[in-house]
Amino acid sequence: MTVKSNTGGKTAIVTGASSGIGFAIARRLLGEGWNVVGNARTDARLVEAANRFGAGDRFTGVAGDVADPRTAQALVDQAVARFGTVDALVNNAGIFLPKPFIDFTPEEIEQQIATNVKGTIFASQAASRHMIGRGAGAIVNITASIALQPRSNVPAFMAVLLKGGLNAATRALALELAPHGVRVNAVAPGIIDSEMHSPESHGFLKTLQPTGRLGTVDEIADAVLYLVGAGFTSGVVLPVDGAASAGNFS
Repeated sequence: MTVKSNTGGKTAIVTGASSGIGFAIARRLLGEGWNVVGNARTDARLVEAANRFGAGDRFTGVAGDVADPRTAQALVDQAVARFGTVDALVNNAGIFLPKPFIDFTPEEIEQQIATNVKGTIFASQAASRHMIGRGAGAIVNITASIALQPRSNVPAFMAVLLKGGLNAATRALALELAPHGVRVNAVAPGIIDSEMHSPESHGFLKTLQPTGRLGTVDEIADAVLYLVGAGFTSGVVLPVDGAASAGNFS
């Protein structure tokens, strides 16, 4: 039997919570008094993240592949068992693989579809069923700025296809769930200083941002924190990209 925590407060599920943007989002929510159920592929990564959070029993994890609907349901079940409810879902887990279109292998295509699309769908389905039942909730999808403004010098067909689809799906789901009190938004990050990019690449990557710098994981967490609390905001795709999606620039 699982004993519920006595910490109270709101509860969020964050996928891909053990590193990078997902870790920063979970850390920010914990810092604001939320309970967090995090997901990563392995228990070891979750244990390491929990130690870094230092949040005691306000953080718990569910290991597994988000493309597996059983993992998605386990996240919701764990949240309800430990904390009583799910107030927010942050679909952060994703794969970004920039390379020429003709070079994508079938395996790479399937992997990106599984994590970026199926992972978002299954987690959102499981969370939505719970949120509809209680008449409230917020879903935030982490997409990509490049899907709003593709670039000729950054070949990223799969990211544009999949994250662009999620941007459109965010608006569609916001309309569908609005009568049930559930809000759905997205954050579209630009190039962020995280483990995804080697320090050697930062010089070039900065030239792709009109502001001349990379974004930070905490700036993405700021946007997520705003959207989970913005009660009259739904169907929004919020670029956090230093104006990279505003149009062409030299």
